[in-house]
Amino acid sequence: MPTATAATDTAATYTAGEASAEAAAAADVPSLVPRPTDWTALDGRTRLTERTRILIDPRAGSTTALPSGRSEFPGPAHQSVRKLAAQLRTEIKQVTGITPRIAHRTGRPADGDITLGLTAKGDLGAEGYRFDSAGPIRVEAASTHGLYYGTRTLLQLLRSTADDHRAVPRARSTDRPAQAVRMVHLDAARKYWKISYLENLIRRMGDQKLNTLFLHLSESEGFRLYSPKFPGLADPDHSYSRADIEHLKTFAARHHVQLMPGLELPGHATVISEAFGIGFGSGANACTGEHTHSHLTPDWIIDMTSDKAIAKSKEIVDEFADWFDAPLFSIGAEEVPGQLAQCPRVKNHLASAPDVSTLGDLLNRYINTLDDVVTSHGKRTAVYNGSEHLDAPQQKVHAPVVFLTWEGTGAEPEIPGHDEIAIGPFYDTPNNYHHLYPDEPWMYDSWAPNTDPDMLGSGVTNWADYNFWADDGYFEQSMAGARAILADRTWNKSATPDTLDAFRARAARIGDPPGTTPAHLPPRIEGRPSHHWTFDDATYPSGWTYAGSPGNTIFAEDVAGGLPGTSYIINNPTPVDGVRGKAWRFDSDRDGVGFGGLDVAEPWTVSVRVRPTARTGDQVLLSSKAGALKLMQHGTGKVGFTRYGEADHSFDHTLPLDRWTRLTWVTTPGRTTLYADGVRVGAVDASIRLPLRSIGTEKASLRGDLDELITWDEALPPAEVARLD
Repeated sequence: MPTATAATDTAATYTAGEASAEAAAAADVPSLVPRPTDWTALDGRTRLTERTRILIDPRAGSTTALPSGRSEFPGPAHQSVRKLAAQLRTEIKQVTGITPRIAHRTGRPADGDITLGLTAKGDLGAEGYRFDSAGPIRVEAASTHGLYYGTRTLLQLLRSTADDHRAVPRARSTDRPAQAVRMVHLDAARKYWKISYLENLIRRMGDQKLNTLFLHLSESEGFRLYSPKFPGLADPDHSYSRADIEHLKTFAARHHVQLMPGLELPGHATVISEAFGIGFGSGANACTGEHTHSHLTPDWIIDMTSDKAIAKSKEIVDEFADWFDAPLFSIGAEEVPGQLAQCPRVKNHLASAPDVSTLGDLLNRYINTLDDVVTSHGKRTAVYNGSEHLDAPQQKVHAPVVFLTWEGTGAEPEIPGHDEIAIGPFYDTPNNYHHLYPDEPWMYDSWAPNTDPDMLGSGVTNWADYNFWADDGYFEQSMAGARAILADRTWNKSATPDTLDAFRARAARIGDPPGTTPAHLPPRIEGRPSHHWTFDDATYPSGWTYAGSPGNTIFAEDVAGGLPGTSYIINNPTPVDGVRGKAWRFDSDRDGVGFGGLDVAEPWTVSVRVRPTARTGDQVLLSSKAGALKLMQHGTGKVGFTRYGEADHSFDHTLPLDRWTRLTWVTTPGRTTLYADGVRVGAVDASIRLPLRSIGTEKASLRGDLDELITWDEALPPAEVARLD
């Protein structure tokens, strides 16, 4: 906590837990994300100049932490004081144009110098730090985790509070986090993420003092760690090699982010089961569809009664536990279907094995077996919650196992006797089946992170269901805001001092950290279609496995571009004969197709063959969070388009039922023209960006058949529209 300062020295002070939100709102809230746990703002600014030096203690240059700065979470710091100083020099140059000289601290620092030092004074823990910019800028901590976070405070202030980015407001702060684990969870199994995106994500996480990147690397649809020990398990072109992981670990260490791996066993494991023949659907006396979720195959679950399957599970965990250095290793372990207990193979095993008598016992024994492997590597096992719902009179999950509570509210620990990380309230699953987005107003205005000893932290959680091949930026646009709020609240749990809009403005003013590369945007295509979905029969590309039973999650191949899609896991369109090859028939609002594309700015053209079979109040062809193309517009029943939250637009054209029509929208900025079978039928003086999230929405899918959906990144002239076949 800051000590009192002279009245002439102090401009504003707030301390977490000591002031109401109203009082804090009147204070000078610094442009920092996360907000410091205390902050004393002083008069004036301290400027960096060409003479600015970064000063370090020569005796501590190679040190990473003092004894008081070491703890289980977030794990050990790998960056020395000297290396952090060199990194800070580069980052200051990127922000200010100044290249400070690194020197040993000997005499009195000059105004504008920056000193970095390790200290055992005060209760700073593994990640806390003291920051003082009243003259020379001083950052002290008990580990380089804390020193790094203090330098993030410095860099954010430089980016946000001076036109030339060379001055920071004078202030004093003693700052440390409320929760030990501040996590971002990525579904890196259903979707393969580019290394460049992961690097940008790690930079942003470090800048906002988030410390754990959880890569969920295996799912029913894919396995993303490539090891020569397991040929056929992972596709080398769509997975991460040991060298990739070593690169990411080294990169993450510079930003004080732990790389936490996650596998999915025994459920969500079709790709593993089929690679080694160890699923409940393999071999004699196999389980059937009656013993699993109706939309999945029994190979979705690894056979926990099989010595071969257990040995292979242990071998997989043993191999990949050594690839990572985070203190936690997740094995999944959730959503094992209760009806599996009725499978004769399971019933026979439970009747003959003395240490298990229920399905819950069987699952818990499997968890504990793999936990023994994880702990042999010096780590703790994490599992998603769910096993606690099954009766297990003989087997209890080992006490050190950490539960990721995806069913909880994050307000209280849910699993007695176990440490937890709350992820349930922070799901980002941006498809039109689940349609889950973090509630940012609730997160900022109402949520207070729990700091009980058995609540280790919280994490914003991304899932890539039905967006397997989506643009990385598609997910980033729905994660970035929630990620910043999570960073703010898990660091400083005190009442927020301003509105969500004000917080967003502060985050925007800070901007991206130095070194962040521009987001990859798909290039605009000229002279040919940008996307073309034929709806003909096609199989998943290499690296992806079908988890659904036949007819589920069917594949929509993009023969022109790189944005294939898939239908949802329970309701699915039906392939039927189309105008050319196959078409897909939609007969439910939950019949949709997920693409996960970024909206395309005008100009653009969309053309599709459609045969409606029924009229409903609202039928969406293509949608995003911003807008939609409508086959039947709400309120009029006519073809149109919508900018959500602003306006519904209709053309004077109604689709006939039970016959094929070629519809074509041609859009330039501020104007959209509609053609039916090549003939112009109307125009509207408005336009939207081309929505490429999905076909349909969860409440307004089409009714009828769809074929030959094509897009262009240009406005086709009327003659070309007329020639479309």
